[in-house]
Amino acid sequence: MPIREARLRDDLEANAALGAVEGPGHGRTVLTGTDADRAARDQFVDRLEDAGLAVRVDAVGNVVGRWTPDGADPNAAPVAAGSHLDSVPEGGIFDGPLGVYAALEAVRALREDDADLARPVEVVSLTEEEGQRFGGGLVGSSVASGDTSLEAALSLDDDGETLEEALAAIGYHGEGRLDASEWDAWVELHVEQGTRLEAAAVPAGVVTSITGLARCSVTVTGEANHAGTTPMGERADALAAASEFVLDVERAAEARTEVSESAVGTVGHLDVAPNAPNVISGRVEVTVDVRDVDYDSVEAIVAAARDSLDRLERERGVETTFERPWERRPVPMDDRVREAFHDAGAARGVTTTDLHSGAAHDTMHLANVTDAGLLFAPSRDGVSHNPREWTDWSDCAAATEVLAGAIADLAAD
Repeated sequence: MPIREARLRDDLEANAALGAVEGPGHGRTVLTGTDADRAARDQFVDRLEDAGLAVRVDAVGNVVGRWTPDGADPNAAPVAAGSHLDSVPEGGIFDGPLGVYAALEAVRALREDDADLARPVEVVSLTEEEGQRFGGGLVGSSVASGDTSLEAALSLDDDGETLEEALAAIGYHGEGRLDASEWDAWVELHVEQGTRLEAAAVPAGVVTSITGLARCSVTVTGEANHAGTTPMGERADALAAASEFVLDVERAAEARTEVSESAVGTVGHLDVAPNAPNVISGRVEVTVDVRDVDYDSVEAIVAAARDSLDRLERERGVETTFERPWERRPVPMDDRVREAFHDAGAARGVTTTDLHSGAAHDTMHLANVTDAGLLFAPSRDGVSHNPREWTDWSDCAAATEVLAGAIADLAAD
């Protein structure tokens, strides 16, 4: 199929200019409901229409371009492909947009190759994947999968503005709800955001499963007191206790890698009060992120975190609380879609390999209602969510060839 690397590059570079940030590398800030988001969506819609696709926008802002090939049954369940256009603040230019524009380039190539397909193909950009303004992320896909109601999503609030109001302001509060259960299959191309493909010099990774995740909220309460007049033996220092907790979580995750090498545990956020240089900390709020494709590992690390808090209460005279407000089970990818990826790579001379995803993606939700697969392209040095994020153009094109081949296979019957 005539995948055109230059055309794909032009699309991604044009998208990168929208919300571009100054400084080294190639950074962009595209938050849902902003002018940059409007511009990115407008440009995507223009590209879809230029390629002859019929465009619709649902009430939560998911954008869909539909191609019905000559000879295909217009009523058959379509194969869908895509990703997202929003970014984190000062993010990279490939995270999300590569999957959106690779899906469009795949459709262009299939059309130019006169591919004999039995099903329509849909190219999709999903709303608020990154969760920087509304909700915790994956908003558009959670609505499309039915995991979140349309009403609940539209009422998500950012500093007094709802998602519904933000989408209406930029002209992307459409009608109805994209229903992913009506798709025959879903495929997403994304940058790896890790180093495994680069280290192996492999241009395409076929994801076996997306990691499970537990997000825990911890508070450690001691006693704020004067830093100069309180003897060391009479302190209930919440930050000192929380520091031990952080290291206990790290040790528990490291120990679990002997059972499952993909197990990870991270304390990425602390809120210290009163946070003054001459005051012993009286309270610390901690967020713990635990992930693995083996959910037993997640449970084991969380249990070790609870044990750590019990010990700190006994030994340091602090009080603690523990909540587990958010979790996702590991999500296996569909065997039929994985096979289509591998077959497409073999047919086109593009090496593929199996690997898991340690990051959450829209595909997590969509896999609950349709056959779903996730494909990775290499990330230089594993850097992502950063202006230094980079995937070589040749790797973008090679992964897009695999994506296009898989779409052709899945849509052929």
